[in-house]
Amino acid sequence: YQLPSVLFIGGQMKQEFPELYMVYSQGNFLRATRETPYLQIGETKYGKPILDRTIAYEDTSLDAAAKCALLSFDSTMKSNISVGPPIHMVMYEANSFKIKHRLKLKRGDPYLLKLRKSWEASLKQAFRKLPDLSWQGGDEQDQVNPLAITDILP
Repeated sequence: YQLPSVLFIGGQMKQEFPELYMVYSQGNFLRATRETPYLQIGETKYGKPILDRTIAYEDTSLDAAAKCALLSFDSTMKSNISVGPPIHMVMYEANSFKIKHRLKLKRGDPYLLKLRKSWEASLKQAFRKLPDLSWQGGDEQDQVNPLAITDILP
C-alpha cells in the first residue's frame, strides 16, 4: 500500500522566472501561473474562497499574500478540527536567490490569535453592512416566478 502524497517543488534559476509546482504521487502536477498564482494542499474547501477573492497576481504584495494564506489556513482550522498548527511558511522574493523570510507559528501563537479575532470582527462588521433582502409576498412571488422556491426544495 502506498500512501498518497503531494509535494511542492519550486525555485528559480538565474535569468529565468521563478516556478512553483504541486506534484502528486502519480506524477501529474499543477503549476502556479499568473491566472492561478497560488497552490493549496489539503482541505481546500474552507480557505480557498478567501484566496480566490483576495489574491491577484498584479496587485497583491508578498506580505499581503502571506497574510491571506494565514487567513485561509485559519479558516480551515476553524471549520475542521483535524487541521492545526504548527504552520511553517517561507517567502521567496523573485530574483533574490535567497530565502529571507521564514515563519513557524505554534498553537496559541499571539499573532495567529490576533489575526483570527481581527478577521472575525471584520467579517461580522462587513456582514452587518450588507443590504437587506427585498422580500416579496408569497402570492406575488408565485405570479412572477411559476417555479416557487418551495417547488425546488425537498
